[in-house]
This record gives sequence, structure tokens and C-alpha cells, in this order.
Amino acid sequence: MAPDSRNARRRRPTTLVLGAAGAALLAAATAPALAQPAAQKVDWPQRPVRLVVPFAPGGGTDIVSRLLAQPLSESIGQPVVVDNRSGAAGNIAMEIVARAQPDGHTVLVSNVSTASINPILYAGTLKFDPLKDLAGVTLLAAIPNLLVSGAGFPPGTFKELVAYARARPGQLNYSTPLGGYSHLDMLDLAARTGMKMVNVPSKGAGSSAASLINGEIHFSIANAASTTPQVKAGRMKAFATTAPKRLADLPEVPTFAELGLPGVGSDNWNGLFLPARTPRPIVARMHQATVEVLQRPAIIEAFAKVAVPVATSASPEAFDAFVKAEVARWSRIIKDNQIRLD
Repeated sequence: MAPDSRNARRRRPTTLVLGAAGAALLAAATAPALAQPAAQKVDWPQRPVRLVVPFAPGGGTDIVSRLLAQPLSESIGQPVVVDNRSGAAGNIAMEIVARAQPDGHTVLVSNVSTASINPILYAGTLKFDPLKDLAGVTLLAAIPNLLVSGAGFPPGTFKELVAYARARPGQLNYSTPLGGYSHLDMLDLAARTGMKMVNVPSKGAGSSAASLINGEIHFSIANAASTTPQVKAGRMKAFATTAPKRLADLPEVPTFAELGLPGVGSDNWNGLFLPARTPRPIVARMHQATVEVLQRPAIIEAFAKVAVPVATSASPEAFDAFVKAEVARWSRIIKDNQIRLD
């Protein structure tokens, strides 16, 4: 799903681990943001800012939102409140923000699935156009993923997992949001290993994790932010990571590239979006405030403790260009796999 070359790019003080095509565009999108001219002074915010999250609490996007909320609140001088609005594969939250007053007080914390896959899969059913009705602000994070199972799942290594699944075609299941990046990644993994599995659609990472731990779900791809603590506590097993190199918190877990499957899996990037008609000075001010917070060493360290690498964009325009490139990449993947949601 991702390209064979997955280069990690480090810059001071922000860390990037984003496995996606268009590395040159990503480099431009994540150039040092503080080199940009200071945002024009605007009378924003005037009241609390709402971060609308398209998923239930407990997943990577929710974790990123809650890590950002308090320091951003302190920076802008107004409360920043996380509002989880799950449902319809994240489209409910996107529509809430797309139709909100364009004054900078209702913000979407989107991810790779909602921002760059949903506009393709749901193009014929959405009552709004995510690419036209939402304006990008900045990347926030790029979270690697893990192939995980509950502790009671018999296989102990990736090789054993593949053999176990091949011996039981159609008998094992995984749990991912239908049409999300992890769903597409699992389809790619199945195609490249000869495993035949059944997807049990989930409402988000939080519910999938509970199903994995209690054995209702056999194995799945899930973000490292929400699963690493479970693996370290012995409640889950980890077989592989989408990261370009082994994770510091889980050095025993090999990468898919090490296992002979370079390019399998995508990182779960998160970013901020505002209603498209939001005045550009407000967009620029939010970009400036968010990037300043995310470039603080203490915040980078706080994100790293939960396996979330920080990533920021050089400008809102650079982030918009990055999202459009991601949409084009996923469009090709969806077409190649003949994926339809009826």
C-alpha cells in the first residue's frame, strides 16, 4: 500500500515517520514552519475552540487531540475542548465542521482515512465535498501501525501467523473501520501473503482493541499509539510494524520490510482542518499557534511517550497540497483493488 522506499526524515525539533508516497511533496509540506512570515494578528479566538474528532475515545486521533488540547489552550488563552463525534466512518464529524460557522472555533482533527480516503469511497453519497468544504491547517502527527493480536492468539511470530491463517482460509477475522486505511492495508497484506480473512467492521480503534484483547477478533492492523501500552502490558502480541525501523518501545517487533514485505501498511497521519470559508488570517493564526506548540521539546516528548511522532506542515497551503497528493495515491489503490462500498 505504501511505496517500497519508506524514509524517515528528522528535523529539529520535530520528528517525522510518515510512510506514504510523494516523499518530495511531504518534505515541502513539512519544511520548518517557523521560517514562514508571522501570521497576521487577528481577533481570534474569542471563545472556546472545539476539536471535533471523528472517532470514539481511545484511538490514535483521539490521543493526538487530547495531547494537543491543553497546551494549545494555554497558548491561545481560550479552552480547547475535545468533542468525539464518531459514526458514518468519520463523515458525521467532517460534515459538522464543513457546515460550521467559519470563524475558527470549530476545528476538525482528521486522519488519513477521513481526509484522503473517504472523499473517494463516499464521493457519491456525501452531501458535502471534503476537498472543497474543508481547509487544511497543518499536519499534527504521523503514527506508525502494528499488526497485533490478543495475548491468547496461538501464533507467536509473523511467520507462524501466516502459516496459521493459510491453514484456516476464511476462518480468521480482523477488525477495521470499513474502507479505512487499516482495512485497505489488511487487504494488501492478505493479497501479498495468501491469507484469506474476514473483516468485522469496527467503530474505531478503541472498540477494536477491546475485541482483540478478549479474543473476539483474531488479529488486525492498529496504530501504535493505542496498542503499544497493551503490548507492553502483555495483553496483546505484536507481529510487525509499518514503521521504517523498529520502534524504540518495542525493539523486538520487526518491520514489514524486514519480513520481506516492504511497502505493506500505511502510517496514520493526523491533521487540522477548518471550514473552507474561514478567513485566511484565522487559518494562518491557527497554523502558527499549533506549530509553535508542537515544536516545544516538552510536547514532542509527551507525544513520543505514547508512540506518536509529531509532524507539522510549513504552511496551510503546503498541507492542502499534501492532502491532495494523498487523495490521488489512495484513489489508485482503491481502483487497483476494485474496492466499492455499496
